[in-house]
Amino acid sequence: MTRLATLAAGLLALVPVLTSATLAQNAPPPSNAPSPAETNPLPTTTVPDTSKSGPDPASPAPQQVPIPRPAQSGAAQTLTPPASTLPTLVPTPAEPNDVDAVTLPAKPVAILSGETKWEDARANLRTAFKTIGETLTRHNLKPAGRPIALFTKTADDGFQYEAMIPIEASPAEGAGGGDVKFGSSPSGKALRYKHSGTYEEIDGTYETLIAYLDAKEIPVQDRFLEEYVTDLGEGADDRLDINIYALEK
Repeated sequence: MTRLATLAAGLLALVPVLTSATLAQNAPPPSNAPSPAETNPLPTTTVPDTSKSGPDPASPAPQQVPIPRPAQSGAAQTLTPPASTLPTLVPTPAEPNDVDAVTLPAKPVAILSGETKWEDARANLRTAFKTIGETLTRHNLKPAGRPIALFTKTADDGFQYEAMIPIEASPAEGAGGGDVKFGSSPSGKALRYKHSGTYEEIDGTYETLIAYLDAKEIPVQDRFLEEYVTDLGEGADDRLDINIYALEK
């Protein structure tokens, strides 16, 4: 249990780091300049037009309309639902706990195996998910869940992984996907712990989870599953929501 032994030697609590941002303010207008209200005063009353018959011509207040995300170029945009509509492996309860005991279902997934150094993990995982998405487009398959990554073997300098994207159904047997294979996601009892922060801060979350497992004497497998509720962005300061699943023995 290489990763467990490495993380257990660290801190036993996640110490959040608060950062502050400075807001730039525009300089106020000169004191002798007229205000917008003085230049274009609003009428204090509204007199209805009684010369017209029929219902009140006043129009209802406009409805709030969500701002759509920018469309992605290429054929993939017609096959990939918005991230907000893709479900997680297990629904989040209305009042989630720090650690939730869940049962992971076996779901059909497209899988791309790889290995990476720790410092390149986010970039290589993002590339793996892009490759899987391109394969799904070629096979006219739609994602049916958030991207996940199973850490199959870890060491001090890096790890081996299986990047996966859940799909509605596996393609016909024999369908070629190159390096991308089709199979099932890990299933069974697991403990889910949520990470909220940058990807570089996730080691602290693992240390907190390991401390919890040690205190409760809960045996788990020598591998973890990460589910990316928000996309892995390119910015080091991007705040992410990631579900970490410790698979029970």
